[in-house]
Amino acid sequence: MHHIKIMEGDITSAPVDAIVNAANPQLLGGGGVDGAIHRAAGPALLRECERIPAENGVRCAFGHARITGAGQLPARYVIHAVGPIYQQEQDPQQVLASAYNRSLALALANDCQSIAFPAISCGVYGYPHQAAARLALTVCGQEEYASLAILFYLFGAEMTAIWLAEYQRLAK
Repeated sequence: MHHIKIMEGDITSAPVDAIVNAANPQLLGGGGVDGAIHRAAGPALLRECERIPAENGVRCAFGHARITGAGQLPARYVIHAVGPIYQQEQDPQQVLASAYNRSLALALANDCQSIAFPAISCGVYGYPHQAAARLALTVCGQEEYASLAILFYLFGAEMTAIWLAEYQRLAK
């Protein structure tokens, strides 16, 4: 797990190849980290998202991820990952794990060396923070992703402390 770092900070300024957006299925911006990324990236990001064809009324299904350019962000790419709405999902663990796995696969397929994640589904989607941290770190700690520098940019000291505690527990 030495390739994973956890910090409190603003993901829009992360010096990485790809940042992950905790997106909604429409990919048209929203609140929380999604809104912050769209504001920082400028209108080019929204235009790229609008070009992604919708299937069954959505541009990105729950548990899936799509990649676009990053507009005015320092990153090369934004990977839009749609995690589960915790109370509405039959198997939220599987959907959240899929969102992380698909994001990491897109980063590798696009020759990324580094990727920054927020705490996917931990805002308005209501995923319990400790469980989300454990699952995200378990997925990202898999050997197949060891070539990637993985950074978690978390909002607030409380969220950061939860993730650091899970990291230390899993690193033992």
